[in-house]
Amino acid sequence: MQAKKVIVLGSTGSIGTQALEVIGNNPERFELVGIAAGANRDLAFEQAKRFGLDKSVIAFGSDQASQMAKDVDADVVLNGITGSVGLGPTLATLESGKTLALANKESLIVGGELVKSIASPDQIVPVDSEHSALAQCLWAGDAKEVARLILTASGGPFRGFSRSELEKVTPAQALAHPTWVMGRVVTTNSATLVNKGLELIEAHLLFDVEFERIAVTVHPQSIVHSMVEFVDGSTIAQCSPPDMKLPIALGMSWPERTPGAVSALDFSKSQQWQFEPLDEGVFSAIRLARQVGQEGKTYPAVYNASNEQAVEAFHDGKIGFLQITEIIERSVEAHQPESETTIETVLQAEQWAREFADGLIDQIHS
Repeated sequence: MQAKKVIVLGSTGSIGTQALEVIGNNPERFELVGIAAGANRDLAFEQAKRFGLDKSVIAFGSDQASQMAKDVDADVVLNGITGSVGLGPTLATLESGKTLALANKESLIVGGELVKSIASPDQIVPVDSEHSALAQCLWAGDAKEVARLILTASGGPFRGFSRSELEKVTPAQALAHPTWVMGRVVTTNSATLVNKGLELIEAHLLFDVEFERIAVTVHPQSIVHSMVEFVDGSTIAQCSPPDMKLPIALGMSWPERTPGAVSALDFSKSQQWQFEPLDEGVFSAIRLARQVGQEGKTYPAVYNASNEQAVEAFHDGKIGFLQITEIIERSVEAHQPESETTIETVLQAEQWAREFADGLIDQIHS
């Protein structure tokens, strides 16, 4: 077996560091040939030294990451950058013909049809645990046999809360996720369920399934990572411990599996799995996501960018928890998209959304 050459973008973040762990544990399957990082240069240089990388294949910032994705000889680019700044590297990877192991959901969501128009069939391999699960479940049947995609959500730290209870939550509480250890933005997005809204749009774009056939159910144990319901009434679920190294390894080795990527579930021990309906009246981010996903154009970019501004403002003590989704909704309602979606119009829409959201934040904070 020849090792796959892998570039890891966002190497110092949660996804990136786990990807390097998988690569280091499986030298016969993977060869690290380049890394890109944001501000954490010291860690990036430590990583490069550990894997014997030359300084010429260490990139900083999205522009250098895009150039690396184009120029460095590799089989797979794992895009683990956080936020829509990952759009450039995603487009560069697809244009180069390399396989894109996509953990940076924002780039697909804000890029939408622009990204899909460049991608070849099966060139994008999802790394999000939910979408990796869906991709695995879809092996069980043909596209015409799929009735529904069912995304699972842990429910975050505020599962079962009412809107009045959510008004009082603090940034520290929002970061106390019951299952996953993630960065500040993604963890907060899980608490508001904006993350699940983004994943809803991502599932639609990845698998070409209408929003009406994509459901969300709350599963607090995070063992069933998602399911596919088929037309004959059969439902196929992908189950594993809540460990991102499995979808990361599968994303880099697709369609082959990496032995021992994570420990399997132990069915010799008693366990219970819960499934509960999602209260979209309390967590309105899901309803908003369906709305912007169906509208398309640059609406998803506005949804994402206004959320990023609101999350930062929440952690800075400028707004309350519920005002995060209120700012997203008001930004989406005020947006007037251009007739054509290009990378320029996407970036313009994002900039507009950030400025509009900042204006709303200033009004609330003043």
